[in-house]
Amino acid sequence: MDENCLQQALNLAELPFIYKWVALMPDTHAGYGMPIGGVIAALGTIIPNAVGVDIGCGVVFFKTNIPVHLVRDCRTPQGTLLQVITKNILREIPVGFSHHQKKQESAYLSELLAAGSPFAEELRKHPQLADLCFPSAFKQLGTLGGGNHFIELQEDEEGYLCVMLHSGSRNVGKQVCDYFNKLAKKLNESWGSPIPPSYQLAYLPVDDETGQSYLRWMNMCLNFARENRELIKERVKSVIVRLVDQYTDFDGVEFGMEINAHHNYASLETHYGQEVWVHRKGAISARKGELGIVPGAMGRASYIVRGMGNPESFCSCSHGAGRKMGRRKALTTYSEGEVLKELKEQSVVLETPSTKDIADEAPFVYKNIEDVMAQQTDLAVPILKLRTVAVVKG
Repeated sequence: MDENCLQQALNLAELPFIYKWVALMPDTHAGYGMPIGGVIAALGTIIPNAVGVDIGCGVVFFKTNIPVHLVRDCRTPQGTLLQVITKNILREIPVGFSHHQKKQESAYLSELLAAGSPFAEELRKHPQLADLCFPSAFKQLGTLGGGNHFIELQEDEEGYLCVMLHSGSRNVGKQVCDYFNKLAKKLNESWGSPIPPSYQLAYLPVDDETGQSYLRWMNMCLNFARENRELIKERVKSVIVRLVDQYTDFDGVEFGMEINAHHNYASLETHYGQEVWVHRKGAISARKGELGIVPGAMGRASYIVRGMGNPESFCSCSHGAGRKMGRRKALTTYSEGEVLKELKEQSVVLETPSTKDIADEAPFVYKNIEDVMAQQTDLAVPILKLRTVAVVKG
């Protein structure tokens, strides 16, 4: 790991409320305050920056019974059926900073904001944050985002089409993290906290009123992020069914093996006989027998895994391949042309509004997913290997 990542882990290890140890997954790299691909267990304490700005970011996966050759070989007036599917997905799912022009229906958000709801008190206590999050959340629902967020069409080892998508709580999660991190910094200063501000690890005791508020807002973001991915998933399914029905004789599209899992969150769990707040920042839960998703870099393999329930990692494993190069360096190291050439050689269809900054997500800037998987055989075992056939990116 790089020196910045190691230093962040050492900073975490100095915190007085850290339980046992800091666990780093094989995809780990430096983040903001805490390494991405890091897991900590805290006694009675929550750290906003150890959850991260994209609260509830995660991945959805599902299988279909459609042979990949069907969508790759089928020709339409607009290109292959695979190309038409990705174009339609991009048309229906806003990406990057884009959002829906109209409010999307959300039973969860409507109930949350209803007069007399349990969350109403939080809206009254934090009106500035409420204004930053609502009602814009309704237009952000069902949107992908940019950066490393993606919708991939994949092929499993039997040749069937699968779908994997990566998105989170959009701007809502960022506003919640930033807001409570600022409150935590002010409170820590007033308490005379021994933790250096340079660590960017301001904390909130969970029995403190502000700590309780953060947990309620964090859980709101987790639910919002999950609903966001579910809505995208259903719209992608609709596109696939509609276009396969329109252009082929394939009958009876079926979906299965659906997984929807967060990788930026904190939860109250019991480890080594102690109740602790486990923070997973760029890591997934991998309890014994639990299914998880480990995406690789664009155009590389991805895996569905089964957790081993390793107590030393607090029952966690990596959430992906992990960056080995920052975005700025990637843009100066690799060109747009190099990335497009690589994807073409891998026969990967790319659909994006612009390829201008595509180099910051080049497969070369990520660790080798096979190395990552080999280094976590005691955390999770692969049960399904997937190969990218098409990517929709912001």
